[in-house]
Amino acid sequence: MQQSHATLAVMAAFLFSTASALAAGSGMPGDNGKPAGTGIPAVPTGQPAAPRPPQPKPARAPAVEVALTAVKAIAEACKQYPLGIAVVNSVGEPILVYIPDGSRTMHSYGAIRKAYSAVTFKAPTSEFISKAQQDTAVADKVKADPNLVAFGGGIPLKVGDEIIGAIGVSGAEPGGHDEECGLIGLEKIKGQLK
Repeated sequence: MQQSHATLAVMAAFLFSTASALAAGSGMPGDNGKPAGTGIPAVPTGQPAAPRPPQPKPARAPAVEVALTAVKAIAEACKQYPLGIAVVNSVGEPILVYIPDGSRTMHSYGAIRKAYSAVTFKAPTSEFISKAQQDTAVADKVKADPNLVAFGGGIPLKVGDEIIGAIGVSGAEPGGHDEECGLIGLEKIKGQLK
């Protein structure tokens, strides 16, 4: 009986922490959580709406049409894999998530995380696999951020030396072909990045 009470207490704590995290947003870059904080619009009061604060300038990013060209090239060249493909802007916020027909949606989350990690690390994520395995500082950074990963498949998009976004690919298994597939997309658009 004591064990079932302990189990219930652990489950309740988990559910409470999960509900709190979901109310605050997913933790992914650019996700501010539910609209209006509750997900329910406020009842109109007849009072004029408060003026909106000035919006910050959007982060640099490849044009959506360019991103779409890249993900379609990846999907076509790697159609034997159940991929998720994502393109993020220069601060790691998703601008395009692409799940080809027949693919599993779970790979889209891995793709977003790989692209976010490439922007954060300012390098292809494949370069951080051995670093995360051998360098505790890198491993601690990856473990501390639920969106950082040290798996191949995240590739920065650059204009000169400036990172304007990244491509992330997840699901090209077996054999770990995520980066190989992502490079096909980069090759297709590298002359179109501005």
